[in-house]
Amino acid sequence: MNKNVKLGLIVGGIALAILIVVPLLLGSLFGRQSLGWGMMGPGMMGGFGWGWFMPLLMILFWGLVIWGIVALIRGVTTTCAGSSSGHAELALEVLKRRYAQGEISKQEYEEKRRDLA
Repeated sequence: MNKNVKLGLIVGGIALAILIVVPLLLGSLFGRQSLGWGMMGPGMMGGFGWGWFMPLLMILFWGLVIWGIVALIRGVTTTCAGSSSGHAELALEVLKRRYAQGEISKQEYEEKRRDLA
């Protein structure tokens, strides 16, 4: 897996953990206060007018999920595409070494180099 993909997945995982832990902590801190709101409690999000916070978290959550999937797909396809060019470069290095050691002639070297390119 590519370094950028790993870094992206780690950052996305940390962001998701924060997005899950912070609302739970806030809810546990503000939701248990009994300030005389009656039998049903203070209402959604502790009664502090944070109703806008949940849609933002939902958009951020799905954005991170989609971003993670795209990063994973790009990392897999980049790795596959990069491996084929890596093989060609390796073969060219072997060809150069064989020519330098005199195992093949200049004509053979040129033919094989054209085939690899």
